Amino acid sequence: MKGIISLAIIFSMLPFFAYSATEKNDTLKVLQLNLWGQGETVPNGVKGIVDIIDQTDPDIAFLCEIFSQKEKHFMDYLTSELKKRGKQYYGENLKQTMGVLSKIKMDEVSSCFTLEDKSRPNPVCKATISLGSKKLIAYSVHWDWTHYECYLPRGYSGTTWKKLPEPVYDADSILAANRISFRDEGVKALLEDAGKEIKKGNLIILGGDFNEPSHLDWQQDTKDMRDHNGLVINWDCSVLLYEAGFKDVYREKYPDAVTYPGFTFPAGNKDADLNKLVWLPDMDERDRIDFIYYYPDPSLRLENAVIVGPSQNILKGEIVENDSEDQFIKPAGIWPSDHKGVFSTFLIKNN
Repeated sequence: MKGIISLAIIFSMLPFFAYSATEKNDTLKVLQLNLWGQGETVPNGVKGIVDIIDQTDPDIAFLCEIFSQKEKHFMDYLTSELKKRGKQYYGENLKQTMGVLSKIKMDEVSSCFTLEDKSRPNPVCKATISLGSKKLIAYSVHWDWTHYECYLPRGYSGTTWKKLPEPVYDADSILAANRISFRDEGVKALLEDAGKEIKKGNLIILGGDFNEPSHLDWQQDTKDMRDHNGLVINWDCSVLLYEAGFKDVYREKYPDAVTYPGFTFPAGNKDADLNKLVWLPDMDERDRIDFIYYYPDPSLRLENAVIVGPSQNILKGEIVENDSEDQFIKPAGIWPSDHKGVFSTFLIKNN
């Protein structure tokens, strides 16, 4: 499928501005995707990564689970393979596990958060990109995969992934366990850096694998669904971002988490080994943990948001057909990941 699926425009929480034919308005297409061990976990998955980037044709892609092995730099490999298909990209990941792929040459690439534990990779790659009269700050993130505590209400440990005697029914205890990870510290550091960029008048978009659900998906309307076991949980990362004014592109387009759950993990990937996709064989482990966020600005308007990947999900140890109203860009070839991605389109108003 070329391009994107046409969806109705929902434009809220931003100052109104008109886009006239006399003004230069640029379209910015953004892809976020976890590559699952650089595509090497799925047969022909590396080619699948190139294929899906070619198919969706993003201007900017936030990629994570990148591993530079031996003399092979994966971002260089991607740009080389895409160039063979007539597409010019620039890529950088600072030898980290996440990076930015961009059609526009990046002015600067850095990291705004360094872990105290030097044995762990930095979780943020920050790119500064010139878009006409605007500067875009693009943050690619891959938050801590440990202490994945959305498993606790489902009766499994988020650290050992083993079954517990019973589910944990206390939201405060779950959040306390969740905060042992460095995810909330990472978001706070990013927000501190982003705040400085916002004061400069720069546009902000971030994307990545959060390894944590959104609080928007764990409220009263879903508490008795998906093995949430009656719990409402205000997950830290999304709460911190929303309190700082950021918007989740998928929930901006589809606020109803019941009919548009937008699950991104685990993906019902028929090209992969099922045993590597299933973590909770007797539970509903579906969640939305991959995101694109943006900071509202009069020059930035969200147009579209869709899920990228197979429409199928994993439910109680099996691949099942999608039963939601979610819209998908389905891969034309091999799907390389155990995650699904997010694809969004923005309009940028250049004066």
